[in-house]
Order: sequence, then C-alpha cells, then structure tokens
Amino acid sequence: MLVLGLGALAAQGATSELAPCRLQGVEHEALCGSVARALDPTQPDRVRIELHFAVLPALARNKKPDPVFFLAGGPGQSAIGLAGPLSRLLARFGHRRDIVLVDQRGTGRSAPLDCGAEPATLPLRELADPQRQVEQARACLRKLQALPHGDLRRYTTTVAMGDLDAVRQALGAERINLVAASYGTRAALEYLRLHPQQVRRAVLDGVAPPDMALPEASATDAQAAFDALLQACAQEAACQARHPQLQENWRAVLAGLPRPVRVAHPLTGRDEELLLTRDMLLAMVRTALYSPATASALPAALDEAAAGRFAALIGLSSALGPARGGAALAQGMHFSVICAEDLPGGNAPPQSKDFGQGLAALYREVCAFWPRGEVDSAFRQVPPAGVPVLLLSGGIDPATPPRHAERVVRALGSKARHEVVPQAGHGLLALPCVRDAVFRFIDAADEADALRVDAGCARGIPRPPVFVPPGSGAAP
Repeated sequence: MLVLGLGALAAQGATSELAPCRLQGVEHEALCGSVARALDPTQPDRVRIELHFAVLPALARNKKPDPVFFLAGGPGQSAIGLAGPLSRLLARFGHRRDIVLVDQRGTGRSAPLDCGAEPATLPLRELADPQRQVEQARACLRKLQALPHGDLRRYTTTVAMGDLDAVRQALGAERINLVAASYGTRAALEYLRLHPQQVRRAVLDGVAPPDMALPEASATDAQAAFDALLQACAQEAACQARHPQLQENWRAVLAGLPRPVRVAHPLTGRDEELLLTRDMLLAMVRTALYSPATASALPAALDEAAAGRFAALIGLSSALGPARGGAALAQGMHFSVICAEDLPGGNAPPQSKDFGQGLAALYREVCAFWPRGEVDSAFRQVPPAGVPVLLLSGGIDPATPPRHAERVVRALGSKARHEVVPQAGHGLLALPCVRDAVFRFIDAADEADALRVDAGCARGIPRPPVFVPPGSGAAP
C-alpha cells in the first residue's frame, strides 16, 4: 500500500497511486491507499499517522469526476469495515462514480483507538454492569495512551475533516459528494463548514448536529420513540386486543426493579442469574427501538417481562449488536469525540419520564477522566449551505429523530430539503425508494433539478404489524 505525504502532493500536484485490494463482502476488486497526516495539526513535523481509505471504482469507462464519499456513524465505526453492505446500498452510484470509504482517524485501519470488543458470550451480568464498563474505559485509556498515536485530544471531528480533505486532494477530485449516516452527518456538516467549495451535494441520514449532546439527548429521544410505540399499539386493533394492559404491565415491570432474574443467554443458551436494574432494562428497550421490525416485538416482550420472563427482551436487545452483524465501535475514538464535543460540562441533563438521564450518567463518569480535545466555538454553528443538501429522518428514530434535523435545515437555508418518513427508525438508506431518491438527488445535472427531487416515496410506509410469537396463534 502506498503511503502518501500531503506536503509532497501539494508541492508536486501529484495524484494518488492506489494498490489493488480485496475488501470483505465486496464482489469486485477495490483500490486501497493512505495519506500521511500529522497527529497534531499544529505540529506537522512531529508524530504522524497513516489515514487509510479505499475506493470502489466506478464501473463505467467514462466516469463522473465527483466521487461519493461515505462518512460512517458511531462515532467509532470503520467505513472500510462497512464496505460489504455499502457496496450494495450504494451500488447504483458505482456505475458512474467512484465510492470512497475513509477510515476516520481512530477507527478501522487509521491509527485505531480500539481496545477490543468484549466477547458477546460473557455472562450477562458482566456485559450489563455499568461500573464494569467504567473500569474498562479506564483500562482502555491506559492502553491507548501508551501508543505512539495515543494523544487522545487529537481525534475531534474538526481535525478528522482536515484528513478527509487530504484524501480528496490525494485523489485529485475538485469536488465530492457526501453521503453520511448518524454521527457521520455531524462530520459532513463540519466538512461543509470548513471546505464549502469542495462539496457538490450532501445527503445526511439521521442528523446529529454539532450542537447536539448525544448522551444527554438519548433519554428525551428514546422516551418519544417509546411513547409513540405505546400509542401505536393502543390505536391498532390487533395490538390492543393482544396486549390490552401494555401500559399497566410496563409500569409494573419498572416498579418491580431491581430484581433477580434467571434467563438463558441469547448466544450461549446457558441459564444465568443476574440482578436486573432499571438502567439495564431501559437500555434493552432503547436498543430494540432502533428498528421498527424489532420494536414491533416489544409489546410481546414487555408482556412476557410482566409475567417474570425476560428472555424475549434480552434477545431483542442483542439482535442489532456486533455479534449479530452490527458494526463495532472503536471505543477510544468514540469517547474522544463524545467527551470533547458532547459533554464539555455545564447543566445537568434533562430527566425523561421513564428513561431518566439516559446514557448521560455513564458518559459523564467516563468523560471526567478522559482527555478532551479543544473544540472551536464555530464548530457548533451551521452556516447557510451553498450547495444542495438533503436531510433524512425517521419519525420514530430513538437516536436522531426529526427534531434535530429541523433546526439544521433552517440554518442551512434555501438549498436544504428535509424528508421525514413517519414510521421509520434509525437510518433511511436501507429503504429502496429512498436510495433511489438519493441517487437522483446526487445525479441531477444541476442544482435546481436536485432540489426538485421528491424523496417522499416512503412517507406512507406503515409500522410493521404487531408481532405474534410463533405457536401463539394468529393475531386477533
């Protein structure tokens, strides 16, 4: 793999020479490369890191000059690690445009800040213990600080978007299109702020603005998504008939915590005993809310819990994790971003009815000892957009619901469009008709045509019907 120094690139006007490579889950050969970057941009002659990227080359001989850059979520996901599913999600772009996957510094192959994920087969009481998670973060911090690239103050979104522009320069692209998901939307907004002339179009799926305190917003947003689930069940005849006391059962389950429970581990099948706390239960519910398909099974799981059986709820909460094919996070990069940008101190987080402070308490404890990078006050501002920007929101998303995108679209101004799919969860690019609209938005020849693209094809998608457990009979 060729390592490219930016200084030489700028001086010589050279473009990157890329080496053929194979990426997991990608049918065709890709091209891989890296650029050398200063760990601390203010000290360019000291520690340097390699920023790795991969290119899924356009299939057409006469390709478009503006590639599509995908910005991953988390924070902490590896874009290259998502190459397999992304090659299918973004396949239509790949006919005429290169697709570029950059491992943001601290993730994947780019100076990774990863202490290794715990085995998902560990006993449930260990996996769910918040105090153990704090101690793991302390151990992770000690390990990462011993690395040559272990100055954890140098992994902010602003610094990372300087890296992204270095990749653009290395590839010789005058302008690029951004497609971003979840935390990646914050990164895209920062790139658009810092390098507005280099962006042609931007798509933000599940918007996490720079002024959003992610852990502190978690309780409010999860509460809204859960309340919507309860209301939907009450209004759906089949759900109401099958779960007539859902809200009463929910209150009873909460009132009975903490309590010892005996359950089968969802992966090992071994019977285990643990003390189930309110925070553990709410974390399970919040995870299940990310996808409408898993959320549709929550009423049945909550009724089971009210009867003292928690296996269904625990199984739902593990359905979207790394052990089931979800994307793991680089913990060190995750905390470095969150602690610098989302928990700089200040007011106590708001309390929600059921979810309390959400994830804020855990993050505040970790961020009290985690090194924090500097964040310029301008980072939290979203200036008017000079190019078309399409924002996508799921109406029942428990993490990045429409309320966050609404203030961003106002700030971006007349060239921004916000599309809400009322019954969708976290991430709309999985919906085929939305992907088609995104493609037409980016592929449109001029800005006026792009802004006229109707991305509302999925507005009428209903919630999945109430889940009926196998063997329990047809829904009423």
